Amino acid sequence: MKVAIASDHGGITIRKVITSLMDEMNIDYVDLGCKCNTSVDYPDYAILVAEKVASREFQRGILICGTGIGMSIAANKVKGVRCALVHDTFSARATREHNDTNILAIGERVIGEGLARDIAKIWLTTPFEGGRHANRVNKIIAFEETHG
Repeated sequence: MKVAIASDHGGITIRKVITSLMDEMNIDYVDLGCKCNTSVDYPDYAILVAEKVASREFQRGILICGTGIGMSIAANKVKGVRCALVHDTFSARATREHNDTNILAIGERVIGEGLARDIAKIWLTTPFEGGRHANRVNKIIAFEETHG
């Protein structure tokens, strides 16, 4: 698995926590920024990661901003992306098992570093269950194909 990760200025600390986790887990990733502490526009980073995941250059993406809301909204505008905003471990597992999400969004101002690490680890290691869930995901993909 290859992961693209990015944050705006509001998500730098948790981005570093998650990249350290991926180093420990020997997960191949590319850190796409931001490389500054000054204010930047989250859509620039969300769309960059989303396009790389949608094109299958990366299998998964992780986005962090202050709340995760803006990142998830922007990423979900890209055809082929299923981005989930997650702030608890139950949802981290469920969004992979049931929704086959390919991008995770987290809010640094909403949760702490330890919980963010737990969420990322669960999300990175949980497989899609398929079965009845595949039918539902396929309906989303079909709608996107005809209305996208």
